[in-house]
Amino acid sequence: MTKLERLQARLPECGDCGIITDEVNRRYFTGMKSSAGTVLVFPEESYLIIDFRYIEKARSVVKDCTVILEGRGEEKYAQINELLEKHNAKTIAIDSMTCTVSELANYRSKLNAEIPGDGRFGRIIRQLRMVKTAEETEKMIAAQRIAEQGFEFMLTYIKEGLTEREMQLTLDHFMLSHGAEALSFDTIVLSGPNTSLPHGVPSERRVQRGEFVLMDFGAVVDGYHSDMTRTVCVSEPSDKMKKVYDTVLRAQKAGLEKLRAGISGQELDAVARDIIAAEGWGECFGHSLGHGVGMEIHEMPYASPSSKELLPENSVITVEPGIYLEGEFGVRIEDFAIVKAEGCENMTLARKELICL
Repeated sequence: MTKLERLQARLPECGDCGIITDEVNRRYFTGMKSSAGTVLVFPEESYLIIDFRYIEKARSVVKDCTVILEGRGEEKYAQINELLEKHNAKTIAIDSMTCTVSELANYRSKLNAEIPGDGRFGRIIRQLRMVKTAEETEKMIAAQRIAEQGFEFMLTYIKEGLTEREMQLTLDHFMLSHGAEALSFDTIVLSGPNTSLPHGVPSERRVQRGEFVLMDFGAVVDGYHSDMTRTVCVSEPSDKMKKVYDTVLRAQKAGLEKLRAGISGQELDAVARDIIAAEGWGECFGHSLGHGVGMEIHEMPYASPSSKELLPENSVITVEPGIYLEGEFGVRIEDFAIVKAEGCENMTLARKELICL
């Protein structure tokens, strides 16, 4: 079944028609990147209504929808109403996680159908996106290989005296010039005491000998993201730095070893969190263990102390424990893996034993 056929099969759970305008979901179901367009999904047929800027491309690229040229101004709503009448649709399901208040007001005032807005359609979309096809994971692996090439290059580049911003821009340029369609997110490169900031912003601070450099980064290939974090040291670390690094690494490896279909996100998180807590640093691991990755850098499923949902086979999730000592330093190590019935397939090949440059 195609992605749209899977959505059509579940549509009766939430309405007679589903409407999608979010850029990520539109690309996921149609295979086409665009800044505009409306996807209408009925159990028997789907449509992409799109304006003149994209119509030629849509007609050549989109295979699972009937492509319709969008009328000017308010004509789009008349086109949607015609399709609602054609398919005898009385209710429209929206993705309440992406539909804006103004969009919902327009739909309710201009479309001839009831719009509950109860969130079921959005949950179904995210459940479908959570389970990856082989084609999707191949794109994520391709993105990861670009990121790993960037990491290996950075190991030859990082040295005392470079600023965080210089290192960030160098890593970004490498990934974008070696096949990345885009960056997965704003690359994080931090040094010294700034590494205790889990999502710090690269600054003009210069790295010094005996300090950690933390890099959190990823590449995008054909709409799919990769995500990894590595922490390295410029010259030799202190004994305390070594102990913290070793604790994070043990926690990360234990999480990957435990990862398999059917475990809850809560259970997975606890595996790594308990190891860190046993060393006395439980309060210094303040974020969740992991999150899903796909066409967005953060998507379902999640591994956190409150994540009770079971991880499905062929979902993708990060395993990224960290310890952050305020004013001193921080360590995070992150891989991402495909969840399998009897374990996981780690898509991250980059070395993670402590590297001293």
